[in-house]
Amino acid sequence: MHQELSKLFTNAHKNKNKYMDSITLTFPQTLNVSIQIGDTAYYTNDLNGNAIVQIGAVTNVLPSSIVVDIPNNVVRPLLTSFILFSKTNAANQGNLKGYYLEATFANDSTNKAEMFSVGSDILVSSK
Repeated sequence: MHQELSKLFTNAHKNKNKYMDSITLTFPQTLNVSIQIGDTAYYTNDLNGNAIVQIGAVTNVLPSSIVVDIPNNVVRPLLTSFILFSKTNAANQGNLKGYYLEATFANDSTNKAEMFSVGSDILVSSK
């Protein structure tokens, strides 16, 4: 979703929480396929990305837009803001998605050999 924001609409209705609004961010192309409901959306107007502002939790994902809960006291992004998102550390830790490993085991001995066990450990690297 590292794309430039093309349109920005703040919904006129209030969310169930009176301290929270809902904002729809619409983009000129389809979104990154990895964005999901529950991810956190951010924006920056700083060219170096040093001043990043948390928008809030993503509540809906459409092909070219997302709906995000935004607290009333958070300044809304501009039409030219750079939008990005992150996943929680607790999410998506069950199985690897999008990565694979291929292993080849070879025995160059002339004696008979038997493999008893093969194991692996996975370490989450996106924290």
